[in-house]
Amino acid sequence: MKNFKLEDMVRGWFIGDFEPSAFKSKELEVGVKSYKKGDIEERHYHKVATEFTCIIEGKVKMNGVVYTKGDIIKINPNESTDFEALEDTINVVVKLPCVKNDKFLGEVK
Repeated sequence: MKNFKLEDMVRGWFIGDFEPSAFKSKELEVGVKSYKKGDIEERHYHKVATEFTCIIEGKVKMNGVVYTKGDIIKINPNESTDFEALEDTINVVVKLPCVKNDKFLGEVK
């Protein structure tokens, strides 16, 4: 058994093809993300990866829709989204496959 600390990971990402990681994988990425009320993520999309966001605590707005604890949001490749934390929020994000440089800011072109 080996122990890791989330605080040692980069922005909550702990599984994927990056360093540091608790488990190296090209199959998927997993992260636990914490946001303070008012935090935002710029509108972005992925050309290859599908992204799942599960709201563990809090409330967020993505593409004008409000999501709360227990909601799971699937974002398909070439589907853009923005993100605003309406409350202090914790979510789990899973992206598959793990593709480096697959985040593009703005609307899908």
